[in-house]
Amino acid sequence: MGVALARAAQWTAAGSGTGTLGITPLNESLLNQIIKFAEDFSTKHPQEAAFVFREPLEWKTQLDSSVFGEGYEINEATVQSEAKDKDGQPLFVLSASTLRVRSFDQLSRLLHIAMEKKLKETQACLEANRDPIVKILGPEYGTVEGEDKSILHLFDEVKKESDLETELKMKIILLLHQLDLQLLNSSLKQISQDVRLNPAAVNNEVNLLKNFSGQGEDTVLESLEYTSDYMFSNGCRAPPWRQVHGEICYLVIKPHDTDPLYITCSTAGVFLNGGQLKGKDIDYERKSNLYKDIVTFLRERSPRFVENMTKQEYSFFKEPAHENYQHVEGAEIFGQSQSFHEFRRMTVCGRGKSSSLGSPGQRLKPCMKWKNSELSASHSDKSPKKDSEEEGKSSTVSLTTKKKASGKSKTVKIQEASKCKASSSPEDVGESSSETDEDEQPLRRQEGNTDLSAEYWGIQKLAKYVKGGDPTATVIALCSMRDLNLSQETCQLAIKDTGCLEVLINLLDTEEIKCQTGSLKILKEISQNVLIRHAIADLGGLEIMVKILDSPDTDLKCLAAETIANVARFKRARKTVRQHGGIKRLVELLESISVGSSCQAKDTETARCGALALWSCSRSTKNKKAIRKAGGIPLLARWLKCSHTNILVPIVGTLQECASEPSYRLAIRTEGMIENLVKNLSSENEELQMHCASAIFKCAEDEEIRDLVRKHEGLQPLSVLLDNSENKQLLAAVTGAIWKCAISRENVLKFQEYKTVETLVTLLTDQPEEVLINVIGALGECCQEEENRGTIRKCGGIAPIVKLLTATNQALLVNVNKAVGGCAMEPENMLIIDSLDGVRLLWSLLKNPSPEVQASAAWALCPCVENAKNSGEMVRSFVGGLELIVNLLKSKDKEVLTSVCAAIANIAKDQENLAVMTDHGVVPLLSKLANTNNNKLRRHLAEAIAHCCMWGSNRVAFGETKAVAPLARYLKAKDPLVHRATALALYQLSEDPNNCVIMHENGVVKLLLAMVGSTDDALQEAAAGCIANIRRLALATEKAKYG
Repeated sequence: MGVALARAAQWTAAGSGTGTLGITPLNESLLNQIIKFAEDFSTKHPQEAAFVFREPLEWKTQLDSSVFGEGYEINEATVQSEAKDKDGQPLFVLSASTLRVRSFDQLSRLLHIAMEKKLKETQACLEANRDPIVKILGPEYGTVEGEDKSILHLFDEVKKESDLETELKMKIILLLHQLDLQLLNSSLKQISQDVRLNPAAVNNEVNLLKNFSGQGEDTVLESLEYTSDYMFSNGCRAPPWRQVHGEICYLVIKPHDTDPLYITCSTAGVFLNGGQLKGKDIDYERKSNLYKDIVTFLRERSPRFVENMTKQEYSFFKEPAHENYQHVEGAEIFGQSQSFHEFRRMTVCGRGKSSSLGSPGQRLKPCMKWKNSELSASHSDKSPKKDSEEEGKSSTVSLTTKKKASGKSKTVKIQEASKCKASSSPEDVGESSSETDEDEQPLRRQEGNTDLSAEYWGIQKLAKYVKGGDPTATVIALCSMRDLNLSQETCQLAIKDTGCLEVLINLLDTEEIKCQTGSLKILKEISQNVLIRHAIADLGGLEIMVKILDSPDTDLKCLAAETIANVARFKRARKTVRQHGGIKRLVELLESISVGSSCQAKDTETARCGALALWSCSRSTKNKKAIRKAGGIPLLARWLKCSHTNILVPIVGTLQECASEPSYRLAIRTEGMIENLVKNLSSENEELQMHCASAIFKCAEDEEIRDLVRKHEGLQPLSVLLDNSENKQLLAAVTGAIWKCAISRENVLKFQEYKTVETLVTLLTDQPEEVLINVIGALGECCQEEENRGTIRKCGGIAPIVKLLTATNQALLVNVNKAVGGCAMEPENMLIIDSLDGVRLLWSLLKNPSPEVQASAAWALCPCVENAKNSGEMVRSFVGGLELIVNLLKSKDKEVLTSVCAAIANIAKDQENLAVMTDHGVVPLLSKLANTNNNKLRRHLAEAIAHCCMWGSNRVAFGETKAVAPLARYLKAKDPLVHRATALALYQLSEDPNNCVIMHENGVVKLLLAMVGSTDDALQEAAAGCIANIRRLALATEKAKYG
């Protein structure tokens, strides 16, 4: 257990440096295995369970004396076990919230008593006892690096003196060693899923680079070759004894401007090896840092590669002129071409390494997407500081100001520079897209207004005192500047135009507390302006503010954190905060507290400022991970219990932003935060209500959290908040939370009690799209219950739902399709849908380019066709409708294929429709899908085949197109619904003698015999019918053969 805790468990250090187990899926898995081991120990190994530990396992507990009963002596807050050691000392003691346990038997009993808190108790125990074996058996058995001789040491003792205690020690250490191996194997399986590179990805990248290589001047490389032409079955070219180290292949790359490079591609990344030795041997030793792919490696090694790649970009990867960079963040990236797109942005926008490698007078060409803009920016000639290895190198945009005769300054526009910077780094693709980022929005300054206010000229006069005065004069000038209305854009830009912004940032790097304070107070106010925020980041202000977070002055730290919160609203700024250690320092601002009624106002203010900054930073995926690693989750959980609204808003805001990550959802559940989120839904502060609802919206993807929301009575306040229809942001969050909670049937029954469905129907009109998506999603889940389908009809909800089928938003269409399909399960509802031309609208959505919309439309058509009057006639009335749905069987999307098979199974119940589909080639298309391992697709495909057998020679055609043998394999699946559909299909196919022969050859008889005894009547009958047909053929064959 000690080895697993030291090597496999994921530990964090929250400010003070004490190790804590992070709330991660890996840690939860390890803890659950340890809990199961300890809980079962006393029953499986009763003799070893009575062994008394050398020292007690001691930790701070959340349990109180009230949970203990029989077998314990309770004296007020102190609890002792009745079981005692040979000296009369109790084996279990609880005193002043400290637990001391001295045997496995008591440990097992404690875990049974702790119930839902056992995970937290186990975590606390292991955090306080990092190597529990030392406490159990003694220091000579502790976990050591290198060769572990503890078992040999114990074996020697057994040989010397074979007493009962030594034998027990031997058994215990073997059991713990076995647990260690189990934990390490479990963690290895989970960790192995995080591999970044694989043979297919490397091969794709090599092939792509070869397309750009050759002898020409504009090629990116002279050549790129594998050292071995032989490829193993797993796609690797490395020899087997190197594959065990994760190595995939070896390459020889000849750039235009450097010596040949010998590199190794491994699952961990790409690195330079020692090259080829005499003969064909390779020096496998790593000679460089690890890079995420070959292109990133070459960026660091070859300036010529960087330069020529730009030219290749325009030849092979031209983009339409009207596209904006805002598509980059949310774009789905295929293959390795993403590297080249990133590369163009880095080099053309002035962030590539080549910007510091050209001749001194050379200027980079502007980004092609700037051609329509009349703005321009000059690039700094200074060589940038080295960024982290994975992000390459970057150059900066200088902010220069020139005085004009009129006294007005001319400022450089930083719009496009910001765009290029924000999108250039590979890690920026991982930024959260939960809201529109500033980097994608135009940063334009209004130039038309020549009537400048008196404050503008006042700031110009004060600027010279800020720049040239002594500390006292500077402080007075800063105070005078604060007296002006800094919330006005004119004043904010005046500070920037006069060059005051640079001075304010420089003042932060002094040792004068008053100057730093005055400067931060002004920066906090003016950083509300978008242009100022970008300028602060460009001038290196964020790096200095992060350093100030280490200051002993609390007020100064608070001001720095609040300013960071304002500035870190765009990706580049958030990345800067993380790279300079800002996340850990901000988390520390939450630490010096004792949450409760006695918490001091100063602590609360410090934590509030830290939480505001973390909230801004948490919009980045990598920052979310950094907050978790810095130990931020338990601190956020503690502050969530506070009653002060001013700190709850940023705390909950941070949590709802982070709740998109599975590890945070797990932490929110295990730390008991749902109860507090539900409690704050009843707050009087609408912003707090909105963030709580939004957090529940994101967390309720998990079933356990949906159950917790119901358990803590959170469904009723959500229903009540629907009445506040004026606040659209709050309404969007609340309807989203209701939608996700309604995925659980128990929650839907509660919503029925609260008349939630009736309220949701009233929100189907005159609402923004973000509200409609959630309202329709919630109704789609609720109408899975029969009573709610009737409620929607009685409230007049079907007409507005059908009307939304003409919308263009894909997320909305997916939810509308589900809602229409749910309503169509009622024949009365189906009449209304048909009269509103709803089925025709659904059919037209099968042409939508989105696979999600296609699949949801096909699913919705199933109940429509099933419950419509004269459904066969209705389907035939759609011109080209049957051809359209048959052609969707050529889709590459599994969900589309599954839903279309389900729809075809319903449509094929009408003979005329089946005849038309047969003419359109439905049989060979269904047969092509037969070799699938997806059980959901198997079920609906088998149903479609069963119904399509009813026309002409389709049974024979299915046999000829080789659909029978794969169907026979479906009977080995574990899903009983697959068995039922497959048996029906095989029964229909067995009407053809050739198909019976194929079935018999594939061993269906034995499998079907077992299903004849099924409790499912349809499965039983189909299995028996199929066996009967096979038997009749066998008898007929024997009769013909022997007479």
